[in-house]
Amino acid sequence: MPQQDTSVSIIASGHTRFGRLADSNLEDLIVDATRQALDDAGVGARDIDQIFLGHFNSGLVPDGFPSSLVHQADPDFRFTPATRCENACASGASAVFAGINAIRSGEADLVLVVGAEKMTANSTPEVTRALAGAGYQNDAEEAALSFPQVFAQAARAYQKRHGDPLPAMARIAEKNHRNALANPLAQMHRAMSFEDCNTVSDRNPLIADPLRLTDCSLITDGAAAIILASPRRAAEFRRRVAIRAAVQVSDLLPMKSRDFLAFEGPRRAIAGAYERAGITLGDLHFAEVHDCFTIAELLIYEAMGLAPAGQGQRALHDGTVYADGALPVNLSGGLKAKGHPVGATGVSMHALAFRQLTGRPVGEARGGAGLGLVFNMGGAAVANFASVLEAREA
Repeated sequence: MPQQDTSVSIIASGHTRFGRLADSNLEDLIVDATRQALDDAGVGARDIDQIFLGHFNSGLVPDGFPSSLVHQADPDFRFTPATRCENACASGASAVFAGINAIRSGEADLVLVVGAEKMTANSTPEVTRALAGAGYQNDAEEAALSFPQVFAQAARAYQKRHGDPLPAMARIAEKNHRNALANPLAQMHRAMSFEDCNTVSDRNPLIADPLRLTDCSLITDGAAAIILASPRRAAEFRRRVAIRAAVQVSDLLPMKSRDFLAFEGPRRAIAGAYERAGITLGDLHFAEVHDCFTIAELLIYEAMGLAPAGQGQRALHDGTVYADGALPVNLSGGLKAKGHPVGATGVSMHALAFRQLTGRPVGEARGGAGLGLVFNMGGAAVANFASVLEAREA
């Protein structure tokens, strides 16, 4: 495996509130996050060499050419190259990685990366159909599945192979709701007890057996942005976070072609990020991971190496992944409670990790954090992006 260039840095971030934002369209969200990032960096639009936008769409909005909406944030963006990146729910991280590669290639010194999605103008069935387009469409059985049904299959398979995951899934939901209470940008500020999350009720109905409402991430509007810098430019900024590793692994789209429960794509991406960064799991201080469904976070614990296959619940039982644990996971509240505006999610993870590592956390703080893991996933563990971020002193 080639040695990774670790010198690209994040030097600024922007982040809208996540939620049902009826007064904001896609352009409004993009412009807001962009302007925040420029202000955070103290640079002008004319200083940006390239722009990358993470955006899924799949019919959620009529904007079929959203990359150029970034230019609406400032007239000085005119003639700056802008490109849209789409990789299902990993569209945001895909845009981040494209920006990293633009700097490594020598084509850019400063890159603006924005992720955005406008979802709540659609009904829940409409959103469910749009997201299902990220599944394999050339097999009638797979094409008929919604993503709650896909991850319900994972939960049933886990139960058959390893034992009942539902109590652990409920504890993940409880944890992420608790973390989101401290995040002013999160969509949902509602404490949920373990009993609330573990019990099927009128308030917590089955969505796709055995997944309950509390096992599912939210339908969300929102945007986030970061600015990436080359080594030459990064040295000019007081706050910077180095990207020690950035690893992408893409698996086969048809679920029938692989053992979904093995989560091989996430395992390979995360292990590759550890290797390229020259670290072990024990070096990390926090992680932001892709909890599109609570069963996904449980499987990610195992992919991270927090527990062997089938024993992910150990990371909950021993307290490791809680806010005061050895390796807090989803201090932001995660997709479960912070929200999941699809194209924005991967950028949001990087933006909030940047804030955590520069001593300006949004929400729950991890004191003295020096290394963080970000894992963003598209589809049923198909597009997998893992990055290791490191705080750097000015």
